[in-house]
Amino acid sequence: MSFVITTPLYYVNDKPHLGSVYTTIICDSIARYKRLVGEEVIFITGVDEHGLKIQRTANEKGIEPKTHCDEISKIFNFNWKSWDISFDKFIRTSSKNHELVVNEFYERVKKSDDIYMGVQKGWYCVGCEEFKDNPENSSTYKCPIHQKSLEWKNEENLFFKLSKYQEQIEKIINEPNFIEPIERRNEIINFVSRGLKDFSISRTNVSWGIPVPDHDKHTFYVWFDALLGYVSAISSSEADCSLEKSINEGWPADIHLIGKDILRFHAVYWPAMLISAGMKIPKKVLGHGFLTREGQKMGKSLGNVLDPDLLLSKYGNDPVRWYLIKDISLGNDGDFQDKRFVDIINNDLANTIGNLLNRTSSMSRKWFDNKVPNIQKISSENKLENFAKCAVENYILKFDNYKLDLAANEVLSLAINTNLYLNDNQPWILIKDKNNLPIVEEIIYNVLESTRIIGLLLQPLLPELSSKINEQLGSIYKKEIPWEQQLRWGLLISNSSLPKPTPIINKLEYE
Repeated sequence: MSFVITTPLYYVNDKPHLGSVYTTIICDSIARYKRLVGEEVIFITGVDEHGLKIQRTANEKGIEPKTHCDEISKIFNFNWKSWDISFDKFIRTSSKNHELVVNEFYERVKKSDDIYMGVQKGWYCVGCEEFKDNPENSSTYKCPIHQKSLEWKNEENLFFKLSKYQEQIEKIINEPNFIEPIERRNEIINFVSRGLKDFSISRTNVSWGIPVPDHDKHTFYVWFDALLGYVSAISSSEADCSLEKSINEGWPADIHLIGKDILRFHAVYWPAMLISAGMKIPKKVLGHGFLTREGQKMGKSLGNVLDPDLLLSKYGNDPVRWYLIKDISLGNDGDFQDKRFVDIINNDLANTIGNLLNRTSSMSRKWFDNKVPNIQKISSENKLENFAKCAVENYILKFDNYKLDLAANEVLSLAINTNLYLNDNQPWILIKDKNNLPIVEEIIYNVLESTRIIGLLLQPLLPELSSKINEQLGSIYKKEIPWEQQLRWGLLISNSSLPKPTPIINKLEYE
């Protein structure tokens, strides 16, 4: 059975922002880790292309909605490749195979007698594509997310009987592992406790959408359509794409990683729709926080929006990945601070990890004829080996529980302890006495071996930096064995040639 992980299907009103890059990097790291431990992975990302907001955006630009979607979806696809995102499926909700799956799903829900015609009245946020719950002073009320006035809607829509699934949804959301973190779970429990209301699944004033069969002028509500992208993506590349094929080839998803602002759709509406269609629900919905900059919400009016393209071109992939993964606890809000970013990259990656590899490799080459020390037996009392074993165990435990910031800190902790071991033992002083040669050989071997393991642990987090460490140490251990076995101590081959060390990361300058 495949491990299925999804980013949100990003709305194509604009190109990717730092928040969408953050979500996708986290998903990428989890997908890479799962592959390393031997699981078959289906990593799904893509774009949500329908709805009133897209229709209006295209109209403002004087182009067809399809043309607008083609442009922006191409940017998303290109961006994820630029960020070296290892996605397996990129779904567009305007695709014909997706429409086929939506129609098949709709027929299943109809057979469950969960669709009826009604009248939708209420205040609507076009940005959220969502009705708001009776806000006070509605005529002047602004959406807290988009800071735009709401619009009054009064139209005939098809409705889904969400209220019918009150008890089942209550049971699902109270499961301890379904919604994480606990703060997000409590928000949903509180929302559901107020009683679920049926919601409209069609619109009559939106032409840019999937037509509802047998209902002229009705198109599917964007959220009813978009959530099914997670399903249609699974068989999207097949000629005989279908709902049944997607179910057989991977559904349900193991984890939906999303921003907390769309949690309600994924943790309440989506499970109810799936139950209605006789399908399994996702195993986990993980709602992460928002990103701010220097303590302020990012916005064009404030002039503090961080362009991810500029970050990538200026600093490279791994520095941005490291900061977003290590400095933000998944589930909490995060703040991008320029000076902190530079300090963390320089301290963690350049000084602690990069310098460790460079100076140890240089010493080994200088003292041992450009090779790894030729040791015959490793001491049974090895402090560094114990550090490494402990770090590996904790790292795997943290990654298995999606605590990526804590997993990253385990790697850094091992690097710090390896540097301390090197400084405490001072091989550059011991080497002055030839009688100390066996001791120096063991010290250098231990540090190189620990650095090899650090490089392996960085693989899902910082694939580029890991590859650079691997190039300098990877040719001297057995790579044909599974990744978890490669993390065992003592696989570095004695007396193997070491390539000339080169800096694996440059220090950043704070401007």
